[in-house]
Amino acid sequence: MEFYFDANATTPLSPEAKEAWLGVSENHWHNPSSLYAEAGEARQFLESLREELADLLGCEARRVVFTSGATEANNAVLRHAAKVAGNQRILISAIEHPCISDAAARLIGSERLLEVGVTEEGVFDLQSFSSVLEKDPPCFVFLMAANNETGVLQPWFEVAKACRKRSIPFHCDAAQWIGKLPSTDLHHCDFVTASAHKFGGPVGTGFMLMPSDSTLCGQIGGPQEGGHRGGTENLPAIAAMVAALKNVSFSECGGHRDQFEVDLCECLEGVRLLGAEVPRLGNTSMFVLPEHKNLRWLTRLSQRGIAVSTGSACSAGKGDPSRVMQAMGCSFEEMGRVLRVSSLPDAGAEEWEALLDALLEVRDELALRDQGASEGIPKISLENL
Repeated sequence: MEFYFDANATTPLSPEAKEAWLGVSENHWHNPSSLYAEAGEARQFLESLREELADLLGCEARRVVFTSGATEANNAVLRHAAKVAGNQRILISAIEHPCISDAAARLIGSERLLEVGVTEEGVFDLQSFSSVLEKDPPCFVFLMAANNETGVLQPWFEVAKACRKRSIPFHCDAAQWIGKLPSTDLHHCDFVTASAHKFGGPVGTGFMLMPSDSTLCGQIGGPQEGGHRGGTENLPAIAAMVAALKNVSFSECGGHRDQFEVDLCECLEGVRLLGAEVPRLGNTSMFVLPEHKNLRWLTRLSQRGIAVSTGSACSAGKGDPSRVMQAMGCSFEEMGRVLRVSSLPDAGAEEWEALLDALLEVRDELALRDQGASEGIPKISLENL
């Protein structure tokens, strides 16, 4: 693969993360919960990593719980919310990741679940939210920090302030924010979740911030993580995650993305950008193509060594409508023509220009094939094109 544009799905392991993983695997492979000297050293190292991560996030170390990733952590927070809610309602945004929306539907039920929508640009509707707070406040609020499909930044800080003012617990899924934007203000949220593989750490590792005075039983099976999450801690992976986050560089890749979008709209008539008028992650562009199913585009781009996505990686294989696009008012037919591109932090103008060139090549190829089909010419295999 020559050019990678699916970084919102996952990122490669950074050199610093790999070095940390190998070093800890060799020197601190012992179980931190055991009682002998080497296990004690592993425990001390684990706690030093917790302190280090807390410093990066600007919070107390006792708020940090290590998990297998954001999905596990989000499920744990939702189970906690369902338990404390009683007959009260819980509010989520209409653009939450499936590990929030699907889990909420199952754990809480539609009768106690309140969804607040977004604007046409994909931004959480603060006016509707304020109205809900005034008329019938929920007992728990869930809003992501940045949308995984459109890259649109959400007003999580304003929502966190409003919730704190009313003593309503607020949860922020920051899986797409952390590693791309400064995260020192996230500690103002009661609950925060993230996954290491979104910012150069290993798959299957993540963390959660929770109130220091809260009791949250996520994964049951042992007293690890202060009783909040049972299971032997994956010390090498945790070390790799912290190393990756420490070495993140907040690059200004948004300029290359913006130029790509200008050129795309000039060269590909009828393309429609989603969320382009509001602040977004600098690495992300989602657009509706003028014609042809997105899988036809994706397949041909892949054959040219370019990886893109049709939306959320967790939903792409199911063929279900995108909740995000539905909330933004897109039609079902438009959803079938959407591509999401999300670059790695070090992607430069060359990569974005190569993506544009490949899209134009695919446009011409698809037009040629359609012309041949309309004239009754037998279809040529892709290998011979």
